[in-house]
Amino acid sequence: MKRASIISTAVLSLLLGASALAYAPQEQQGEEQHQKQDEKPAKPEKQAKPEKQAKPEKQAKPEKQNRAEQQQQNENKQQQQRAQQQQQQEQNKQQQQRAQQQQQQEQNKQQQQRAQQQQQGERLSQQRQQQLIAQQRQRVTQYDQHLDQEENREQREIAQLQQQNRTAQYRYQEQYLEHLRQQQVSLRNDRNHDYDDDAGYYLAPNYRYRRNGTYYQTNQYGADLLRQAVNNGYQQGFQAGQADRQDRWAGNYRTSYAYQDANYGYSGHYVAQDDYNYYFRQGFQRGYDDGYNSRYQYGSNSNGSYSMLGNVVSQILGLQPLR
Repeated sequence: MKRASIISTAVLSLLLGASALAYAPQEQQGEEQHQKQDEKPAKPEKQAKPEKQAKPEKQAKPEKQNRAEQQQQNENKQQQQRAQQQQQQEQNKQQQQRAQQQQQQEQNKQQQQRAQQQQQGERLSQQRQQQLIAQQRQRVTQYDQHLDQEENREQREIAQLQQQNRTAQYRYQEQYLEHLRQQQVSLRNDRNHDYDDDAGYYLAPNYRYRRNGTYYQTNQYGADLLRQAVNNGYQQGFQAGQADRQDRWAGNYRTSYAYQDANYGYSGHYVAQDDYNYYFRQGFQRGYDDGYNSRYQYGSNSNGSYSMLGNVVSQILGLQPLR
């Protein structure tokens, strides 16, 4: 009995040991599998899309090429400016020729009127005639000296316009000064003027006009010259105003050399220089306003020749017949 119990215990131990041995590999295998699952790498995160690279900037042009292009642009601009200047000069020349033709026609008309006055007019006394001739000689001498003194000032005005890049005003003033030079040449060539045979110095006054509160008298020759002063002033004022507008310069007729000088067209005869200057400026002021504002309020344009309206001239002069 005891022996059988011992045998049973031994068999049971063997069975338990075998079971333990069988279970151990399974447990180890399970642990290994579990460990493998734990060791599985996590899924990689989605990689961020790389930022778009900025397009590379265009490479700057070589400095030499830039200089060449700039030089070409400057040359083209200068060529355009020269072409415009030539065109403007040609237009101004044509306008000047038309103005001279119209002026010649006006002078022919005035000569006819003078001839009528010579036939009908009253002559001055010999004494009064000689007094006027003496005044005239002195007037011409003073006017010639004035033109000499203005030469230096003219050059300063031209230089200043160049510094200010006022191209249109520079061209206009060059023409104005050239006309003054021609006037001085004509004045000196007329030194031996025959005053005794000039009707402008022996015909009695037949008009009177008022300037700055004072009345003055003149004959047909003087009246015609005063009308010419107003028209010359309007014409020159229009061109000066037009030039300032083209240069985009602030409009101011008083700063114009032509307005300050006011001797354009003055021959030195028949009326005092102060009288001519005054009426020239009256026309210049109105012409400048019209030219600067591109209008014809006070005058008209006939084929490039500017002249003041007749009623405006009459209003400015206010000539009154003496008889």
